Amino acid sequence: MFEPVIAPSGTLLGLLQRGRGDGTLHALAAPRAEALAALNHCVLHDPRQDWQVENRSLYYARLYLDLHGGLTEIETHLFGAEDHFDTEENRTGLALAVLGHLASYGRQDALVLLRRYAATGTNWAWALDELALRDDDAGLRALAVPVLARFPATPEGDAELASTVRDAFEPRPWRLWAEDQRDAVGARVRAAQEQGSFDRWQRQMRPSGPRPGWSVQAVFDWAQEGLERGAVLHGPAARCLTAVAGPEDRPVIVEAARSGPDGARCAALHYLAESRDPVVLDLVEAAAGSGSRTVAEAAVAAFERMCGEAAVDRARGWVHRPDALGAAAAGVLASRGGAQDAMLVLGALRETVRAEGPDATALYTLVDGAGRLGIACAAPVLRHVYRETASSQLRGRTARALAATDPTFPTGFAVECLWDCEETTREVAALHAETGDVRVAERLRRLAADPAEEAEVQTAVRNRIGPDLQV
Repeated sequence: MFEPVIAPSGTLLGLLQRGRGDGTLHALAAPRAEALAALNHCVLHDPRQDWQVENRSLYYARLYLDLHGGLTEIETHLFGAEDHFDTEENRTGLALAVLGHLASYGRQDALVLLRRYAATGTNWAWALDELALRDDDAGLRALAVPVLARFPATPEGDAELASTVRDAFEPRPWRLWAEDQRDAVGARVRAAQEQGSFDRWQRQMRPSGPRPGWSVQAVFDWAQEGLERGAVLHGPAARCLTAVAGPEDRPVIVEAARSGPDGARCAALHYLAESRDPVVLDLVEAAAGSGSRTVAEAAVAAFERMCGEAAVDRARGWVHRPDALGAAAAGVLASRGGAQDAMLVLGALRETVRAEGPDATALYTLVDGAGRLGIACAAPVLRHVYRETASSQLRGRTARALAATDPTFPTGFAVECLWDCEETTREVAALHAETGDVRVAERLRRLAADPAEEAEVQTAVRNRIGPDLQV
């Protein structure tokens, strides 16, 4: 999948791609044709950095409703020739999810498109999952024949069907089809269900792969062999060491962490970090500067998992390092540091934004830390991250940090957050948005009555409506 091209944050397209609440508000104020063009572009060219964790579908579906938008562009996208050549889920997943939400709002045209795509489209399983949540029994039963026709009546086809039934995200259609009286439908699905259950039982009973022997050296050998074949076994090997190592094995493990082969060294570092061995911090520092990238990354990862005041104290000395260990130290201070570390966290936050931009992975922990430590002077850089990041997940965490650091948040960003694409961000807004704004009162009422809204958001909304608003 190509990286999405994100428009500037000050444009309508850029706002909608980011899923910001201001995107909806600007779209409703813009010429309808322009707003629909931007909306269709977002739905047909998924703008999310990580489509598996970021939300956009409900956000875009609500805007289709508000704009009374048609579905011709989505239909062309789903049923074009490209559907037969580009079979990746992320090409059509967002469009199908938007149709699912529209169907739940009563849009019959969306339901018809989902049924048609489930019968003929490449990403039919996603469409079927959407229908499983929204369609009636009759509509689902009508799809049995076209869906089962995808699996030839051969041993290979039956095996593929059994695997599909076993791994189905939403089992409702398959349960309905298993009740069908026709042998080509009901009997075949029931056989697939039985085979899938048997396959699951077999997987649970038989060993999943090679296992280390019951000695420290055997675990180190196993970790090294795994690394040589491309498998990262540092974590599992460290857990195995916990089971087999005794006090008498400590010198061997420390020596492996200092100068052993890469696989054994990584496993030993993780084990010593998890057991909070006093020598591990010196070993981590040495490993972070070693010539092996694998060892350096393992050392940083082991340090990030450490708890205790010793790790925090060492982080204060490492936070100024211009390498991955310095970045990890800043994250440790953000997560577990005290009030005395506020300026160190703020400095790391500013430097990360300046050097790596508003989408840097390290910002997640630093933004959380700014909120946790209540660093009021971090508000300007947090507002910059909020506006510019393309990640709706990071923006939501930034909103929580602003709620703790920025006195203007309730009358500023909190208002637009009520329209944000992420439910956790809408929840923060529902808790903090200033209800004196007429838009806030109306939006809270709408969210409280929307059956598609998440329960946590509605709880926050109703808690505000009770004491603050008269409904």
